[in-house]
Amino acid sequence: MADGPIESMATEVRAFDADTVARAATLVAQGLPVAVPTETVYGLAADARNADAVARIYAAKGRPDFNPLIVHVPDLAAAEALGVFGAAERTLAARFWPGPLTLVVPRTRDCPVARIATAGLDTIALRVPAHRAMQALLAASRAPLAAPSANASGRVSPTRAAHVLTSLDGRIALVIDDGATTAGVESTIARVVDGAVEVLRPGPVTAAMLGAASGLPVRGRKGADVVAPGMLASHYAPGKPVRLDAASFAPDEFGIGFGALRGDYCLSEAGDATEAAAHLFDALHAGAASVKPRIAVAAIPADGLGAAINDRLARAAV
Repeated sequence: MADGPIESMATEVRAFDADTVARAATLVAQGLPVAVPTETVYGLAADARNADAVARIYAAKGRPDFNPLIVHVPDLAAAEALGVFGAAERTLAARFWPGPLTLVVPRTRDCPVARIATAGLDTIALRVPAHRAMQALLAASRAPLAAPSANASGRVSPTRAAHVLTSLDGRIALVIDDGATTAGVESTIARVVDGAVEVLRPGPVTAAMLGAASGLPVRGRKGADVVAPGMLASHYAPGKPVRLDAASFAPDEFGIGFGALRGDYCLSEAGDATEAAAHLFDALHAGAASVKPRIAVAAIPADGLGAAINDRLARAAV
């Protein structure tokens, strides 16, 4: 089903409130995915236990079905019903949940999550989100929610409701609008392997933060296999060539600036990585919508949160 056509539908955008959450929960119960904000980006959420509903996520996104999805749950207790947590994973969960950290752990023997949501893997990617809208939907739907970013596969992730519509208008029933997200880049994904924390995707929770919380060594991922969401080499594509580490901008380039190099859209005039991360995908959306045929991005320091920003930019430029 993930590769087939989907029926066109009217996409409703409704402001976050109790009635909107109730409507979204009804759609989830009917097996239909809905777009909902988290603190990282807007997600496309469906009941992770319902294989047909998860297939509709893949169909709406045009997402390769070998790419697993993050399953969102309300708290650690709900997570432990789906995945096997050791002492190190519990320590990380206690420190960073709710928040922008996804932990990859083995599925429990009786895990009810549909195999399509984990791409047939024996592991599951779990997160407890901090955003009020996603937490409200989790409570109202009483279901673990598979929720990748709410955009067509490979396109720029959405940090506003309007961004969702640029690629999913007519493909989903509802977008819950609760304004711009705060973190601006997707969650950090990590797993504990052989006494170390392996960062599978950098994000707002940095390697240094993971090491300090766990007391374990932290390393980058080994191998090229897709073992968690968001690991495809080409992703976040704005549909135009993207040049990185620009020291200046050409007249035909939409310039995404940082610090003293301002450009058409400056991620942070103060050179602040947290501010830059929050604006990153909005800037790429602006560049995609510009009449200029190319995009160029100023150099971003690679330390701390800059590692996550540069990871997203590198894949946008592929």
